[in-house]
Amino acid sequence: MWLFGETLPQLPAARQPWNRVVDAQPPAGRGTGKPLWYAPAAVLGDAVGALVPAYLAFAATDTAKAVTLAVVAAVAWLLVRAARDRYAEGRLGEGAVLRPALHDWLVMVGMLAVVRAATGEDSPFLLALTALMPSAPASVVAHTLIRRHLIARRRDGRAVHRALVIGEADAVDDLVGHLARRTEHEFVVVGVCPVGEQDPQSLAPVAARLDRCEPPRVTADSAAVLEAARRLGVNAVLVVPGPHLSGTRLRRLSWALHGAGRRLVVVPGLTDVSRRRVGVFSVAGLTMLNVTPPLRRGLAAVVKSVTDRLGAALLIVLLAPVFAAVALVVRLDSPGPVVHRQTRVGRGGVPFTMMKFRTMVADAERLRRQLAGTNERDGRMFKIRRDPRITRAGRLLRRCSLDELPQLFNVVRGDMSLVGPRPPLPDEVARYNEVELRRLAVKPGLTGLWQVSGRSNLSWDETIALDLGYVDNWSPSVDLGVLLRTVRAVIAGTGAY
Repeated sequence: MWLFGETLPQLPAARQPWNRVVDAQPPAGRGTGKPLWYAPAAVLGDAVGALVPAYLAFAATDTAKAVTLAVVAAVAWLLVRAARDRYAEGRLGEGAVLRPALHDWLVMVGMLAVVRAATGEDSPFLLALTALMPSAPASVVAHTLIRRHLIARRRDGRAVHRALVIGEADAVDDLVGHLARRTEHEFVVVGVCPVGEQDPQSLAPVAARLDRCEPPRVTADSAAVLEAARRLGVNAVLVVPGPHLSGTRLRRLSWALHGAGRRLVVVPGLTDVSRRRVGVFSVAGLTMLNVTPPLRRGLAAVVKSVTDRLGAALLIVLLAPVFAAVALVVRLDSPGPVVHRQTRVGRGGVPFTMMKFRTMVADAERLRRQLAGTNERDGRMFKIRRDPRITRAGRLLRRCSLDELPQLFNVVRGDMSLVGPRPPLPDEVARYNEVELRRLAVKPGLTGLWQVSGRSNLSWDETIALDLGYVDNWSPSVDLGVLLRTVRAVIAGTGAY
């Protein structure tokens, strides 16, 4: 689960077996609404996060005006957040947290800059900016805690909306299965309404059935769907458009559902596309979705490249004592070079030499061929939980991810990025299909979604899903979230072997 709530792929069913399809009757004592304390808690968190740091900063230079300036900053922050609908029930605990906070912070800074100019406020600009800086991080913390609490409730079947799914049998199965594999969303499918005579294979019961041909009576579809929704206590109706669900037919169904106070959600079939990449617009009365391409060029890409190299160079300087200590341990533990160099495949299929502290015996590559039959991983990767080639020091280094430190030099050289997919071996890439080759559209990373989501405990399909989600939906806030989660993953050591 994402620390900041970015929309990226979750793990497949094998990793999340909890099925979200429930019985036809609503569970006793479990409501569909969110807790009432979410909004007050979010407001309080935002207010305190802006008020206290601003007061402390201004009090250091002008105690008399500190309270007034801090109150102004806090009120401005709350007004910006409220104006951008951050406290609405439908937004609390949903979607991204970091990106909206950063956007709102920039709006607040601009607004207060205008106020300073209009009122002649003479406090130092850098001091004022420093006083405002903690506002966004404090909001991120408060809203992330709310999101985590909401996700926990939804895993327990609370704060969810009972949904009826309408569409062709195959499309219904795909949607029901997709929703059942994930636990963070608001919908629980309690029934399906297939179009045609084919029965879906999902566990959800068939609540009604629509004809393939558009019925002669306008109310025929509406009557069947509304009766099923009433009988199952449905809050929302999810529709998967298809050849037998025309726009006119869907429009008429929407009239009936909205007239009955039911929510209508049209599912276009896009999967694992970040919400920020999708826009809705109208042409000649037709509603269309515009999907923007992934970020590959422009200012964001330039900032990522510069940040990667400067950040890696800074880490090399700061961690120089650690480099020296690890090198000494590797040298004393077993014969062989301190740094292991290996050919990996980078962006666009270009090979490069990746460096890492040696964690295996010197002839590990030769022994790998002898151990080929003991591979514990599916797909293209070779992994053994108790690999006999790993040295004593190597197990500790892998557990703490210290063996990866020399890859900072690869980042400085531009072969790798701080965040990205796992750098593959040439023999792995040789067996890639056209979908898996998309992993090579960006630079491989020192860390990434694979490393912070379980590493070697993940299946090949899970690894590909995470990497493709990153490739398609990369943004600076995603990188920041991964970097923060990396600290937790390194401490926990989950899947590191």
